[in-house]
Amino acid sequence: MRSWNGWGDEAVHYPVPAGGADFLAQRVGPAHAGPDASLDACLASVPASPLAEHPLVSTDARERLWHARGQSLPDLIAMRSGQIDAFPDGVARPTSEAEVRALYDHARKIGARLIPWGGGTSVVGHVNPRRQDAPVITVDLGLLDRLVDLDEQSRLATFEAGVAGPSLEAQLAVKGYTLGHFPQSFEYSTLGGWIATRSSGQQSYHYGRIEDLFAGGRVETPVGTLDMPNLPATAAGPDLRQLILGSEGRLGIVTRASVRVRPIAQDESFHGIFFPDWQSGTDAVRTIAQAGIGVSMLRLSDPDETETQLALAGMPRVMPWVNRGLRLVGYGDTRCILMLGLTGDAAATADARSRAFEICRKQGGFVSGTLLGKKWEHNRFRAPYLRNTLWQAGYAIDTLETAVPWSGVHATATAVKTALRTGLQPVGERVHAFAHLSHLYPDGASIYTTYVFRRGSSAEETMERWRVLKGAASEAIVAHKGTISHQHGVGADHLPYLEAEKGVLGMQVLEAARKSLDPDGLLNPGKLLPA
Repeated sequence: MRSWNGWGDEAVHYPVPAGGADFLAQRVGPAHAGPDASLDACLASVPASPLAEHPLVSTDARERLWHARGQSLPDLIAMRSGQIDAFPDGVARPTSEAEVRALYDHARKIGARLIPWGGGTSVVGHVNPRRQDAPVITVDLGLLDRLVDLDEQSRLATFEAGVAGPSLEAQLAVKGYTLGHFPQSFEYSTLGGWIATRSSGQQSYHYGRIEDLFAGGRVETPVGTLDMPNLPATAAGPDLRQLILGSEGRLGIVTRASVRVRPIAQDESFHGIFFPDWQSGTDAVRTIAQAGIGVSMLRLSDPDETETQLALAGMPRVMPWVNRGLRLVGYGDTRCILMLGLTGDAAATADARSRAFEICRKQGGFVSGTLLGKKWEHNRFRAPYLRNTLWQAGYAIDTLETAVPWSGVHATATAVKTALRTGLQPVGERVHAFAHLSHLYPDGASIYTTYVFRRGSSAEETMERWRVLKGAASEAIVAHKGTISHQHGVGADHLPYLEAEKGVLGMQVLEAARKSLDPDGLLNPGKLLPA
């Protein structure tokens, strides 16, 4: 069963390996966890719904609690403390596009607002109700999950947009195909959510980001149905698909989408490669990206993330030998690890492996084999569970990301980590911050930063620490002209920084589109655009 106040399946536990707690205590200090609010207490805090009965809308307290927040750190703090400031007044689970349209009619009639909900995995506040006078109905699209059509000649698959990652891949696999879109939230996030937030999968270097995979589809807007035909390319004016990509539920509800699929790969492997420092590793992956070598993933950790990964790897018999061997060959405290993925037919992966390894070795890289790669692959969707475990141990963990041109990668990464590491010094707290390059392009890279700090003595104190750190890091990103989000979207948390990237005129263009498709302001107020 899915957890009501944390990430993932309640039956899955991701323990901190032996020595992991000591590692964190050395860096941020020993932590002590307070009790969490119980499910019964949180259910008792759900107020009575003002909504009258409707066949499409449930006012059940449990449904409303489970749809009250997403998966950001502020959401975790709220759910674990029981201090939830707003709930949807009802939850709808439409089973057809006709029912989605009926919900628009119902919302107009009663003056309600609608929040589209895919898998509820947002980490920037996309799905959270706001305190407001108008009633709120969350529209959970989870029952719209069928494969509608598979055009094998064109390699186009059309799905209902509520389909979650595992179900989508399972429905394709029986036909011999894959979409290959694997964000870390893959277990629960949905096709519609990927489109609405411009999602990026872990192997997007090979398969493409969601904007590369999205071929067409249907959006139910408050003023009518927007159909976007499946076309390989078009010069017929601006591409409306680009308007829907990243629209975050403000312009309409994506109900079906056609995506570009491909046959399941014959060969796939992940390799760990060590570099003496981050500069040599960066030079290697930039060269690989700019040469167009057909790897499927390049994920380069900085020294602090490398040290953290090795400390938390959970291989107590192996890691001492790995550490000893690396030091013997001259890889000291500045060492960095690259996870390199190869996906495709055997001949193509062999060629890519040979060319990529040659570049890595020229930059001082040490190819360590597939042991660490297999460990990463095993844990690729389990890492979010560590947040639950660390919370119970008294630590808060969060992530943020950006993307910049290659010329700004090191300066931006340094500025963001410095902002985080110094952010809580005025209150005498330390922060452990580390980063990796997660998605690479010929002209630049995304920087994905993780930070850990001790929970405060109260939910309010923990939230204040998060606000300080999130604000400091976001200001550093803006100052270095990075995007405020490479893959997490805008939601509510990044909205204050969006104008710096889009400009005043750009924000006006987005608002004009919103007014055209949702003139009454029915959809997801306060996300992407001001309410």
